[in-house]
Amino acid sequence: MSLDPPPYLGSLQNNIRQRPIPWDGAARAGTITEAQLAKIRAVDKVKREQRKQVVEGDLDGYRLLFVGEPGTPGVLESASKRSDVVQYILVLLSDLLEGVPSLAKALFKDSDPYEHLLPLLARSNNTEDPIPLLTSTVLTTLMSNSKDESRSTEHALPLVLSYLCGLVKNSSDAGLQDIAVMEYSSLLYGQPSRQLFWKQRSETVAPLIEILRKAGGIGGESSASLWSGNATVRSGGFEGLSGGVGLQLLYHVLLVLWQLSFEAEDIGDDLNDEYDIILLYTQLLRLSPKEKTTRLLLSTLYNLLESNPSTLLPAAVLARLPLLLQNVGGRHLTDPDLQEDLDNLKEMLEEYQKTKTTFDEYVAEVQSGHLRWSPPHRNQTFWAENARKILEFENGENLRKLADIMKKPWENDKAVLAIACNDVGCLVKEVPEKRYQLEKLGLKARIMELMQDSDENVRWESLKALGGWLKYSFEN
Repeated sequence: MSLDPPPYLGSLQNNIRQRPIPWDGAARAGTITEAQLAKIRAVDKVKREQRKQVVEGDLDGYRLLFVGEPGTPGVLESASKRSDVVQYILVLLSDLLEGVPSLAKALFKDSDPYEHLLPLLARSNNTEDPIPLLTSTVLTTLMSNSKDESRSTEHALPLVLSYLCGLVKNSSDAGLQDIAVMEYSSLLYGQPSRQLFWKQRSETVAPLIEILRKAGGIGGESSASLWSGNATVRSGGFEGLSGGVGLQLLYHVLLVLWQLSFEAEDIGDDLNDEYDIILLYTQLLRLSPKEKTTRLLLSTLYNLLESNPSTLLPAAVLARLPLLLQNVGGRHLTDPDLQEDLDNLKEMLEEYQKTKTTFDEYVAEVQSGHLRWSPPHRNQTFWAENARKILEFENGENLRKLADIMKKPWENDKAVLAIACNDVGCLVKEVPEKRYQLEKLGLKARIMELMQDSDENVRWESLKALGGWLKYSFEN
């Protein structure tokens, strides 16, 4: 997938191409050799087709020029003290890798092309120094064009990802963020690189999720506000007004996560557990004003739901995705691929909803980690019919998840704690002989703590729940 370079990178590279380099002086000073100079001049400032013919006719010579071999240093090594020469060579190498696809694989022949490139990533922490950025571009193009899966690439890729994540996380410059995200996209060309990207998700995925949350107008609020329907979404959609995220950056972030979704079978559940991706994407889909962002959102959702139907379809229903898809279908859509993904998603969710039960809804809500006052919680018939089933489901998984929910303070949505207390009270009432099961998980102790909570509804629900224990306290 080839994307045009961001304006900042293109401008930087053009400026460097136009700088006059005193090549003859560099050769006389021993910075480069006469042989290296001849090869540089053969491809410098010539037409693209001529450049391609020269390199393809001497792939081994150009391998030696850039990466060298034992006893014969490459030009990046020999000119390492000349910043202007290093910058020029990095841009030239980037151009050749783009224009001569066979060069990328040739650089790996009898060589480790990363040996003298990786140190340049850490050359400076100064964002004004272009060398690390230009190096990341060379490394990204080298990896994506060669599709190399050798041990040297396996070692180098995490270092490149770590450098790029620094641009995404620490940069106040949206242009640098966009360059990093586009290079992410180029690197996710195969399963090994996507799996490594996921393995480093605290560095790679988490900052992208934060960008999407800002773009959706969610800001610092917890996902609980979305589950409860109380999110304060700023107006302006994605047109660069919401959280200061521009549409171009947003599109590239969605592109990267779409590429990652091809590993949905392995990572889909964790992606949702850790980042509430189904809820977040439902919110983004609600606001998406452009077909190109809508297409990526729908396609990613389809990949996730198709690969993880038992866990993520319930989460999609809980997030009210089916109703939203009806609204999206009412928009004037011109992209046939978008329409196909929309139809497939609607069909998948309709089939699921034909067979799901109220118990399924409740389990999905608990597993989401966010409770809201949905109908089952106040329905006495539901508890009478399902309390024992809830306790026994998957060897107590629901109860453990409920305990995990109650451990959190929920400062931004106290209703979650009130609902959890209500549910514990209902379980004690309907299956009192299983109280010990709840006590082992610390639920009784937590209920007693919540009687002192600052929220009136939490105090009331915890008091009612504790009353269930007291009622049966003499049965032992």
